[in-house]
Amino acid sequence: MKMLLLSLATTTALASPAFAETLNLEKDELTFGFIKLTDMAPLAVAYENGYFLDEGLFVTLEAQANWKVLLDGVIGGQLDGAHMLAGQPLAATIGYGTKAHIVTPFSMDLNGNGITVSNEVWKEMLPHIPKMKDGRPQHPISAKALAPVVAQFKAEGKSFNMGMVFPVSTHNYELRYWLAAGGLNPGYYSPQNVTGQISADVFLSVTPPPQMPSTLEAGTINGYCVGEPWNQQAMFKGIGVPVITDYELWKNNPEKVFGITAEFAQENPNTTQALTKALIRAAIWLDENDNANRPEAVEILSRPEYVGADAEVIANSMTGFFEFEKGDKRDIPDFNVFFRHNATYPFYSDAIWYLTQMRRWGQIAEPKTDAWYDETAKSVYKPEIYLKAARALVDEGLANEADFPWDSDGYKAPTPAADIIDGIAYDGHTPNAYLESLPIGLKGAQTVKGNEVDG
Repeated sequence: MKMLLLSLATTTALASPAFAETLNLEKDELTFGFIKLTDMAPLAVAYENGYFLDEGLFVTLEAQANWKVLLDGVIGGQLDGAHMLAGQPLAATIGYGTKAHIVTPFSMDLNGNGITVSNEVWKEMLPHIPKMKDGRPQHPISAKALAPVVAQFKAEGKSFNMGMVFPVSTHNYELRYWLAAGGLNPGYYSPQNVTGQISADVFLSVTPPPQMPSTLEAGTINGYCVGEPWNQQAMFKGIGVPVITDYELWKNNPEKVFGITAEFAQENPNTTQALTKALIRAAIWLDENDNANRPEAVEILSRPEYVGADAEVIANSMTGFFEFEKGDKRDIPDFNVFFRHNATYPFYSDAIWYLTQMRRWGQIAEPKTDAWYDETAKSVYKPEIYLKAARALVDEGLANEADFPWDSDGYKAPTPAADIIDGIAYDGHTPNAYLESLPIGLKGAQTVKGNEVDG
């Protein structure tokens, strides 16, 4: 769906030609892609609130059919940039799948995903889930409660199937993390077998986000991991039960990024700074005043050209709540974070976590040094572009100096064990030590050969 900018004189005046001339924009007509998920919100808000126009940018937003089409559009130049899975720029840059150097100057959000199972699976899980005093399930729910269900499927000669949105998606890695933390093997990849189902207890496959609820309802999959609003949609339709959010899985984990080719960034440095400024402003607006603007954001996202789901469904997660079963609505104010906690800063440590998960499950087939993880992260994540844009916003009185990590080395403080469901801390400075600490997954010199882990 395209949203073409109206070429009215009054609208053009809003672009502030004098400011655009000062920046000397290399390209001012841009097309950005997105997938219909609530975490594309910074793009919609930057468009609807005129932040792109303020930077002299005439932007068209186009919804894409799936993540591969979106990535191909950026690589091929049909799209100037896009709302991307954080794993996509990293995978493309290291040559996993399509080879291309993609960079990101802007992280779009934290959290925002959930894992949902069918009603039938939920019924079988319930006896294995501790209860609170009021009788409701105690959260977070471990995949240990799923293990007996998977075992029963296996005993009956049936495979237990779950959906995720793309092989290098946060959703794939979060679902694998949750399963492994509960003692279930989600399977390995190898150069010869890219299904990711080698030695799997649970079989994961790709399903586009908007199709998750209908695929679950059809019985093709028994559960899935996806971003909003598609977990809440299953709950509203009465066809499935969200069992855990990624905020409960790993508090304030990184999610989507805005991706552009390295060539675009090099050839259009001022345009790249301008679009990053607009996106930062949108993120600030989304989180400011204790999420006071979220109801307006929900209305924007519910429009068919953006997410196109019912506003009631989108509001359930975007306004600080999450409903697991009908009537079991719980406060999760940071389920969707767009600016707080330095959400928009492209941390190297975030990139390295994704790379460790690629290595853990065999997408990176051979061991890598800690230095390699650092160098790869720095080739893709570009905080220097981000901080330049942030500095300009502060100088223009559009952002607060205290809201940005000016002195960061690009690494977050280690995530404490208490903030992750398996109780294992994460420190981006030591990726190989982190991999060694995970009970299920490749570590050290291990590789996947045939249908087995070697080493």
